[in-house]
Amino acid sequence: MRRYFHDAVASICESIRFDSSLAPRTANMPFGQGAYDCLHHFLGLAEQLGFETHNYDNYVGEVIFGSGEPFAILCHLDVVPAGEGWTKPPFGGIIEDKKIYGRGAIDDKGPAICVLYAMKMLKDKKFTPRKEVRLIVGCNEENGWGCIEYYKRVRGLPENGFSPDASFPVIYAEKGILHVRLHYPIPDAPFLFLEGGTSANMVCDFCEATPRSIGARKATDFGLEIKGKKFFSHGKSAHGSTPEKGVNAIRPMLEYFGVRNDTIRTIVADLFEDRCGLTQLHDDTGYLTLSPNMIKYRKGELQLVCDIRYPSTIPVEKVHEKLAELGVKYETISHQAPIYHDKKSELIKTLSGVYAWCARKRSKPIAIGGGTYARALKNGVAFGPEMPKDESVVHQPDEYITLARVKLLLNIYQKAIEKLTKN
Repeated sequence: MRRYFHDAVASICESIRFDSSLAPRTANMPFGQGAYDCLHHFLGLAEQLGFETHNYDNYVGEVIFGSGEPFAILCHLDVVPAGEGWTKPPFGGIIEDKKIYGRGAIDDKGPAICVLYAMKMLKDKKFTPRKEVRLIVGCNEENGWGCIEYYKRVRGLPENGFSPDASFPVIYAEKGILHVRLHYPIPDAPFLFLEGGTSANMVCDFCEATPRSIGARKATDFGLEIKGKKFFSHGKSAHGSTPEKGVNAIRPMLEYFGVRNDTIRTIVADLFEDRCGLTQLHDDTGYLTLSPNMIKYRKGELQLVCDIRYPSTIPVEKVHEKLAELGVKYETISHQAPIYHDKKSELIKTLSGVYAWCARKRSKPIAIGGGTYARALKNGVAFGPEMPKDESVVHQPDEYITLARVKLLLNIYQKAIEKLTKN
């Protein structure tokens, strides 16, 4: 076990050092240089460990273990941009205080590599799966799932599997994900420039503006920083599915400019005070969340990209009805339908049992607002790597995975693969 653990830690550090956030496409790099390099590193590592691998035109890769009915384990190697506020190098892959720091450590490079080494442990024990385990690693999970769509076309997805890209004990439901862009005309805008946010699924942690006139005292009253002729607002990033864990930098900027502008005050009421009651929609998977994560001023209007996570049993049409009540033009950027599984299904019962055995605790299946590759499968669930009481570090500065968690994941995923593929 010790050798696999040390090798897994070293490999996670290596993988983190690739900035695999979305970058400009080239002829053979559909998601940019960093994603290309990271995918080749992962598949090269798998080959060194003795596995059959396939690279599907640098969109997505695959590691094969065993034969028979296919069973998918879906991971991703791409990451969201680093963002602001790091105290450790975001792509350093350094170890401090028994933690591996870097973008992708927990989401999702660390878990992907733990699954790979769990497969290696089983292989070295002479375990032969009676199913074809396909460890599928995509490179576009954070920005549209182009990798999985490509895999579907050229290879075809298995019906069953799990994704180590959420939380334990096991996820029985994932909310629907709707990204929309709202257009608010701003007559006589009080600014020449306003922009903030780097990704639709990250709480905005930085916003800047160039006002038409400077009122230093009042701007600072709203917590804005003034440098020359520019205003800056600083927040705290968080995953778009849990906006309450972050601090949105867009709000104070709009509240400042809204003092003398009715339309901007309306935006604050619509999107931060929920004038139309969007966030009151709920079911057993939780309440709808609304997070305005990107903003820019263009050609006389403010455009805001919002991340909406709606309850699994609520029709998306109900969400559109509420959005229409805002009375402004909007467009759908992307939509992922929710998933909802029977908590007593064989897959969920098996994974719950594995978690209880390895973690020495029993917990009920849970629902999340995050979206994982599991929803691409007919019968797929998310399984780990986070624990319910973990500090929230996904999509945040100083993202990390503890060395203890790496060791636990090796045990959990080894046991899970063994249980799910022995028959």
